[in-house]
Amino acid sequence: MNRNYSQDLVVRPRRTRTDAWTRRLVAENRLSVDDLIWPVFLQEENGSSEVASMPGVKRYGPDCLVDAIGEAIDLDIPAIALFPYNNPATKTPDCREAYNPDNLICSATRAIRKHYKDVALIGDVALDPYNSDGHDGLLRNGIILNDETVEILCKQALAQVEAGCDYVGPSDMMDGRIGAIRDTLDEAGHTYAKIMSYTAKYASAFYGPFRDAVGAKGALKGDKKTYQMDPANSEEALRLVELDMQQGADMVMVKPGLAYLDIIQRIKSTFGVPTMAYQVSGEYAMIKAASANGWLDHDAVMMETLMAFKRAGTDAVLTYFALDAARILK
Repeated sequence: MNRNYSQDLVVRPRRTRTDAWTRRLVAENRLSVDDLIWPVFLQEENGSSEVASMPGVKRYGPDCLVDAIGEAIDLDIPAIALFPYNNPATKTPDCREAYNPDNLICSATRAIRKHYKDVALIGDVALDPYNSDGHDGLLRNGIILNDETVEILCKQALAQVEAGCDYVGPSDMMDGRIGAIRDTLDEAGHTYAKIMSYTAKYASAFYGPFRDAVGAKGALKGDKKTYQMDPANSEEALRLVELDMQQGADMVMVKPGLAYLDIIQRIKSTFGVPTMAYQVSGEYAMIKAASANGWLDHDAVMMETLMAFKRAGTDAVLTYFALDAARILK
């Protein structure tokens, strides 16, 4: 018997895909400018300099930083994360520049605040840009010192908040630092300063261009596997989220992003806490390189990856694509 299969179909999922307005009506996830955090690199010298391994990314000096921030604000990007590129002379084994109230992050924060009040500023709390050894913690006899590092991180976080940062982002992965930073800020009267904890930061090979951008790559002695997470682990990430939230974290970060979408999804579905993702330098550089060679459509792939973060459960994405994506979304 001949049968017209198409006439027997009652349920046709393609009906809701046939036109743009219906696809918009039934979209399960949405990406907006409100989902973007723009990372900005700072330098001491006036002018700007290109980061060779991150096409399109610059370090900004004091004379052009405020204008760059203004562009992001004009695009309605709600938050800026600040990262310093320190001159080698400021890098020492004791990392004292990290809590200097006139260091790059603190100085930049005060300069931005003179012009802009309604943008969130996030200070990076870690020692690698200040450490002559290139590590996120103090190094002695080949060992990263946890508790001694936490003492410096607390001073660093306090200096950033007192300069005007709304958030501190501890990205160091030392044990106990969230509780210690929370206590330090509260005792100083900064009860409403927020902590964006890099809770699940993996010992990843995707960080290379970032280390170029902050000048930490050449100084690094060894690797960071004794404090950053093993890429093989996911249950551990859940334990760390629980610990950080108990200690006073307001939101958690997963870093890197694309290779760890499963971690994002598990954290969000398990705890329902504000969950951020960092689309790291290596992820950015791969897309830039492939698009420069004509292998990928830059804007289409950029937006698809950002939507992947939203689909996995992120509340916001820290991405070097923030300006490009905001222009499209606007």
